[in-house]
Amino acid sequence: MRLLILAAAVAFALPAAAQTPPEPTPATRAMAAGYKALMVCGAVKNAEAAGGSRTVGSVEANELVGIYPELDPLVREMTAEVGPNSVSVAWDEAMPPRTAVWHPGRGCSIMPVGWSDGVAETARQAVQPEPGFEIGVPRDPAALEAALVRAREGGYGEGANTTGVVVLQADRLVGEWYAPGFGPDTPQRTWSVAKSLAGTIIGAAVQRGEVDVNAPAAIADWSREGDPRGAITLDQLMRMASGLTSDTAGNRTDALYFGGVGVDEQATTWPLIAPPGARYRYANNDTLLAVQSIAETFGAHPPAELFRTLGMHDTWAETDWRGNYVLSSQVWSTARDLARFGQLYVDDGVVDGVRVLPVGWRDYVSRPSGPQPRGAQGYGATFWLMNNSEGVPPDTISANGNRGQYVIIVPSRRVVIVRRGEDPAGRRFDFIAFTRDVLAALD
Repeated sequence: MRLLILAAAVAFALPAAAQTPPEPTPATRAMAAGYKALMVCGAVKNAEAAGGSRTVGSVEANELVGIYPELDPLVREMTAEVGPNSVSVAWDEAMPPRTAVWHPGRGCSIMPVGWSDGVAETARQAVQPEPGFEIGVPRDPAALEAALVRAREGGYGEGANTTGVVVLQADRLVGEWYAPGFGPDTPQRTWSVAKSLAGTIIGAAVQRGEVDVNAPAAIADWSREGDPRGAITLDQLMRMASGLTSDTAGNRTDALYFGGVGVDEQATTWPLIAPPGARYRYANNDTLLAVQSIAETFGAHPPAELFRTLGMHDTWAETDWRGNYVLSSQVWSTARDLARFGQLYVDDGVVDGVRVLPVGWRDYVSRPSGPQPRGAQGYGATFWLMNNSEGVPPDTISANGNRGQYVIIVPSRRVVIVRRGEDPAGRRFDFIAFTRDVLAALD
């Protein structure tokens, strides 16, 4: 027994370099290949559709650095093959490669593991002329420039990788910067900023009289008599208060994002673990279900319609291979397009004199209701709240996404701040300090 204990102690004492990491499972390799295929497809093909360009090398140096630890080394060694309308990544000699397919108007979709059909040729959509911004002058140009320089040089977080910044004040462009290889026509994945875009798409449906946020969410799989999930309202889904369980801590839905599983196959299957409305739990599934519940409106009013209305011509809401929108994460957009999105809330839901969102919708998404997350920010309805941040007006809301995506909206100051990034895991950008410094330079 003593020899066994000593052997175990020696094994645990070995330095990390001397321990052989476990061989990745086929499922992990398939997920890594799907991650790379979809990310390269989204970056390269959506940039082409926007009239710009990205190389695989640029994507590998930015989007594919510092990702999930179990996928990172696999993604680095895998090769992406770019075709006219798809990107494929080999992962197993006995299986077809993982393939992401680009579709006009809705970007890329990752196909299921083992999918081996040919990729049909698809017509390229015409590049839309980008509406310009009037140019404004901040109160203190030197202070604003100092904040932008600090952002791009890692001053708001060591190791953070800022790829673009846009600042609007009173609907005028007062600050803008891009890293090499990025520009006004470079779409990037929004990650969870898409959740706030989803809330806006829901708001537009409410304005058209098609949706009631206080009614039970229209999920067919929950309509059986006695199913307690049938009582979950759309409002509770928008507030991350459904009471449902989900993958891991609630914000990893890899099978949906990169594995090729359809939203309607998985997101509707999770059971209740708390009464609806009683508990806050950040979960991609809540947003996916909220969007799924209004899917019948997309035939006449797809997300692209709202994007066109806002002048967001370089923005694509992507779908799974079955055609379900993945609006919890999978939207590609430029920094300028996201600034236009923020401007909609500065203007209280009105575009060119036409009301797009209901009267009071900005107050609705900004209002905390029921359980709240721990930490510096509260949560409204698909938007984060910055009402407790020193030096930031209490009406400030933000759309936040993985790897450092931020759209910060300050209605009382008529300011929108967009920060795009590709921050590696564990490297955080201090967007609250950045917001404070930018606002100090403007008024």
